[in-house]
Amino acid sequence: MSKFINRENFKYLKIHDKKSSEGDNLTKFNILKHKLVPEHVVLSEEEKRKLLEKYNISEKQLPKILAKDPVVKAIGAKPGDVIKIIRKSPVAGKVIYYRLVIEE
Repeated sequence: MSKFINRENFKYLKIHDKKSSEGDNLTKFNILKHKLVPEHVVLSEEEKRKLLEKYNISEKQLPKILAKDPVVKAIGAKPGDVIKIIRKSPVAGKVIYYRLVIEE
């Protein structure tokens, strides 16, 4: 009988604080280079303004992404920034998504 991974039986490993039993720092890696993580770009204020004008929307109408998301932290985005996510699609080729960074 297999067990499902859930919050009770899965312990999150904090790479920054933990050490292995030998006392060495655990291996760190750049999550932005992982093949399953799409490209993320922080838009400039001008690009953000043009995006909102193009789609005739307000900032509040954009889909959200949390500031504590690992990729958001890795690219240095802050609450209020807009992130452009470029995903590869086998059907459409390239798909672009936009997300507004929020605190909670």
